[in-house]
Amino acid sequence: MLERVAVLSDIHGALPALEAVLAEPDVAAADLIVLTGDIAAGPQPVEVLDVLADLGDRACWVGGNADRELVEARAGRSSPIAVSNWAAQQLRDDQGARLAALPLTVTLEVAGLGPVLFCHATPRDDEEVVLVDSRMDRWAEVLAGVPAEVSTIVCGHTHMPFTRLADRRLVVNPGSIGMPYGGAGAWWALLGPGVQLRRTPFDLDAACARVAAESGFPEAAEWADEYLRSRHSDADALTVFGPRDGR
Repeated sequence: MLERVAVLSDIHGALPALEAVLAEPDVAAADLIVLTGDIAAGPQPVEVLDVLADLGDRACWVGGNADRELVEARAGRSSPIAVSNWAAQQLRDDQGARLAALPLTVTLEVAGLGPVLFCHATPRDDEEVVLVDSRMDRWAEVLAGVPAEVSTIVCGHTHMPFTRLADRRLVVNPGSIGMPYGGAGAWWALLGPGVQLRRTPFDLDAACARVAAESGFPEAAEWADEYLRSRHSDADALTVFGPRDGR
């Protein structure tokens, strides 16, 4: 039984944001850190994966669509996202192999919550979209295969934090570490015995300058300015994602 679990999702290869969260006392004291996918697709993929690998058994890894796409890009299937194609070519073979082996879901027992299923997008798919205001029949559809004893599901993918009930099940999205929509800072969640949505502020100017200086990605400065500074609002993101939610 885990007393405290920190959930970090959608890091997207943003090292300064990740380091800020790992420095949080509640993250350092957690029994386990669960990574819910889209870990390395960004401007500092090698560095982020090395920092997380150094956590050893303190971290539990779940795969996301961007992790899968990095593996595919390394095998010759290009991504439509420039930073993903670049990041894929930076990875060492051991890092590519680790991403290729990541599970779609992990279920862990957390104090106060019981069995908690962790996934990237939904329990059945690493890229389908559900949102805070998804229809109840949509939630019933995507959660249909989840065992009855699991009453909490943690997902990422859409980069917007929320908690909501969906027919007696609690659904939690911790938001994004490296590409937040709706507000700057690194968003994450702390589980046990309840659920806390947390945001870690950090020096945006210094972080953007560091990414621009340290990353070999040709558009690193633009990437950092757009995503670390959270140029996209949650309202914008909900409008874009809405059709993928069947609206």
